[in-house]
Amino acid sequence: MTDVHDVAVTGDAILTEIERVVVGKRETLELLLTGVLAGGHILIEDYPGLAKTLIARCLAQVTGLEFRRIQFTPDLLPADITGSAIFDQRAGTFSFQPGPIFTNLLLGDEINRTPPKTQAALLEAMAEHQVTVDGVSHGLAPPFIVVATQNPIEYEGTYPLPEAQLDRFLLRIAVGYPTGDEEAEILRRRVERRSDAVSLDRIVDRPTLLALQQAVEDVHIDDTITGYIVALVAATRERADVLVGASPRGSLAIMAAARARAALHGRDYAVPEDVKRVAVPALGHRLSLRPELWVRGVRGDDVVRAILDSVPTPPTEAGRAG
Repeated sequence: MTDVHDVAVTGDAILTEIERVVVGKRETLELLLTGVLAGGHILIEDYPGLAKTLIARCLAQVTGLEFRRIQFTPDLLPADITGSAIFDQRAGTFSFQPGPIFTNLLLGDEINRTPPKTQAALLEAMAEHQVTVDGVSHGLAPPFIVVATQNPIEYEGTYPLPEAQLDRFLLRIAVGYPTGDEEAEILRRRVERRSDAVSLDRIVDRPTLLALQQAVEDVHIDDTITGYIVALVAATRERADVLVGASPRGSLAIMAAARARAALHGRDYAVPEDVKRVAVPALGHRLSLRPELWVRGVRGDDVVRAILDSVPTPPTEAGRAG
């Protein structure tokens, strides 16, 4: 039977294998794997050229998941994602032809480059793990994980994700620029490979990953920790600089991610540090701020960090209770 020790050991092996290609981004990769183990979807938002697409491809290789990539463009239609009914002239009937959404790991590259109607084609799949076409629902085989990317500074020809779409993502993470030494290491490894193509070893397969996700459900979360999560989310609704705070879905996102992080660190219980580590990527994108803050360059992540500083943190040993 798979337990949290297996999650920690296997998770470390997955991260180490990806780090053969992605240099110096252990914290980002851990957040990504945390989201996967929690069964959620991840939005990677950062500047071009920072390995967002590469990270998603590497994740698919090491987990053995079926992988599809959709390049979101202004002319992309909902049927290009979900599939459509095709008329069979011989049989005289319509048959459903599945689209690329029928996979385990779906990479939505530059998701904000397609109109809202096409973006909405993902909503049902992300929330209910099924697709409805012509009134017929088609289930998606577990796990179904969307890893989407977008550029936070380029607005021409883009369609910002609506709040309902953003709320479907468990975590929003960034990659960040490498240090000078890390960038030099990237160049050195490219020379050693003698090719732009990368190939990683498979660490787990689909059934094993599902077992790891199930093991996360065994992580204990004490009432003190749930109370801390509720206090953090409630604070987002009480601040004068926030128009709309996080919903209970934000509380659930923090709890799911905190339990997954605890398992990755070999614990069968969550502690306040788990909550603090995942609070910003779990809540920042769920807040609607007042326009004057947006003009000043203040983001939801900044507000969540301020809330973390203001809400009292329970003692570390609180998570061990029970």
